[in-house]
Amino acid sequence: MLLEIITPGKKIYSGEVQSVKLPGSAGSFGVLKNHAALISPLKKGNVKVVDEQKQHHSFPIKGGVVEVLKNKIIVLAE
Repeated sequence: MLLEIITPGKKIYSGEVQSVKLPGSAGSFGVLKNHAALISPLKKGNVKVVDEQKQHHSFPIKGGVVEVLKNKIIVLAE
C-alpha cells in the first residue's frame, strides 16, 4: 500500500509500506493492507512505518489528519 506524509512545507515520505501506526486523537491505531476506508484526526506523536523492506521509520508530527482509501494512506501533518 502507498503512504504519503505531507507537511505544509514538503512531502516527507512517499513509498510502499507494510504497516503504519498513527497517533489518533482517540488513541493510537494501525493500518494494514486492505484496511477499511477512514478519515481521522491525528494528535501530536510519531507516525511509525514499516516499509516493504521491513525497515522501521518514525516521523514526529504535531497533529493533522489521515485518509485511508483503497490501499493509499495520505497523512496531512503539521
